[in-house]
Amino acid sequence: MKFDIVNFLKTKRTYRKFKQIPVPGDALQAIMLAGQLYSCGANKQSIKYVIVNKPEDVYVVNGLVKWAAYLPKEVGTPAKGETPVMYIAVIQDTDIEPVNDTSAGLAIGNMQSTAWYFGIGSCIMGAIDRPKLKSFLKIPQKMKLHSMIAFGYPMIESEPVECDGDVKYYINEKGGYSVPKRPIDEIYRFL
Repeated sequence: MKFDIVNFLKTKRTYRKFKQIPVPGDALQAIMLAGQLYSCGANKQSIKYVIVNKPEDVYVVNGLVKWAAYLPKEVGTPAKGETPVMYIAVIQDTDIEPVNDTSAGLAIGNMQSTAWYFGIGSCIMGAIDRPKLKSFLKIPQKMKLHSMIAFGYPMIESEPVECDGDVKYYINEKGGYSVPKRPIDEIYRFL
């Protein structure tokens, strides 16, 4: 059977409500390998990670991240029983390389795609309490906490929809996320 990459990418959306099922070991190992295998300039490999998957630690991290800026808090923030079951902290080691967001983005993309291969959704979290997270995760001061990635099996669906000029994502009539995407002819052009 041929792999449908377009459908894979259409369904590999950001998810914010999760079933309370742990990420299995084989999926975690594959996600970790994906984080190791990202492409990077000069092969410097400056991205490091902290995995948070113990329920009591996930609970602490949940209190240090902010969710879904376009949605009301009661809709966009996962309630008890909907929270992620795992986080991965993405860290930039400035002893190896000055901050390189391209490397971080490539590593995150690898991990998210690998997770989705296993049916595990994710959400990149940039609105986070970096000082408290660095302390809790025991990240050395000289290193930069780039972001947190939330992981878990999605409770709801998320789908790209045609953009009508407003890029804000929203809850649709089915209770899932609709994520407006600009038309192809608006974002690409040929020389």
